Amino acid sequence: ERVEQAERKIKLLEDDVLQRDHEIKSLSHKVAQLEDQLEASEKTAKDAVEKQRVIDVKLEHSERQVQRLEQERDKWEQKYEARPTQEAQERFKASQKELDELARSLENL
Repeated sequence: ERVEQAERKIKLLEDDVLQRDHEIKSLSHKVAQLEDQLEASEKTAKDAVEKQRVIDVKLEHSERQVQRLEQERDKWEQKYEARPTQEAQERFKASQKELDELARSLENL
């Protein structure tokens, strides 16, 4: 009877060891999967950071280009506004003619 009891105990312990081995293999597989997921997530994060850096560089370039174009536009607006219109030139010539006539009439006095 002792032998049978010892054999049953050994069988139970062997079954327990076998069950624990299966658990270890299952957990090892899960760990490997999680490590793969972590690696993929790190790569995705790295790619996202790189894309963000590229976007930031493009944004800076675009902002500088917009600023340059706005300055150029302002320059052209000033140049255009400073340029006398045909009507203004005609009024100036008419005023100049009147002043010249007034000066001559004053000289004749």
